[in-house]
Amino acid sequence: MRSKNDILTDCPVALTVSLIGSKWKLLIMRNLLSRPWRFNELKNSIEGISSKMLTESLRAMEADGIVQHTEHPGPERYSEYSLTDLGESLRPVIRSMEEWGLSYQEAIRKNR
Repeated sequence: MRSKNDILTDCPVALTVSLIGSKWKLLIMRNLLSRPWRFNELKNSIEGISSKMLTESLRAMEADGIVQHTEHPGPERYSEYSLTDLGESLRPVIRSMEEWGLSYQEAIRKNR
């Protein structure tokens, strides 16, 4: 298994893909860009994701410093996930992906 230090010496594109390149991580980030979410809200909003995969993805993103998990105490205790400042810095990347996807959809429609 490679360490984080090994990954940091790789191509920057490969590094980015390793951090956010999975289907699930991108969909989680898409949601977290709008606001903090509770676990079940995320699970219910991402079609096809299992609790196990959501947990694994959130933990990996937390370990990578992209997502933070906050526990809220009180009579109705709850926890939520949000982007860190580092995660928030990926907003332009996700926005570019969204814009490209829209352009692609439009080009495909025109060619039908």
